[in-house]
Amino acid sequence: MAIITFLLIGWILNLFKFERLFIQAFKELFNKDVTKATYYFLFFCVGVFGEIIILFQGAYYEYFLR
Repeated sequence: MAIITFLLIGWILNLFKFERLFIQAFKELFNKDVTKATYYFLFFCVGVFGEIIILFQGAYYEYFLR
């Protein structure tokens, strides 16, 4: 569920052109060219880490397997 939530947050921020800010900041900080795919992949990874944390806390079973 966290994966979908973070991808949805990324999409909503995209409506406000946040991806342009992210791409420009990444280019200036690390001197690497990135695309929108990198932008969404970042939100996907944060969602995966969120799911892993929920799983290790045991809250996954409380929320999804009741």
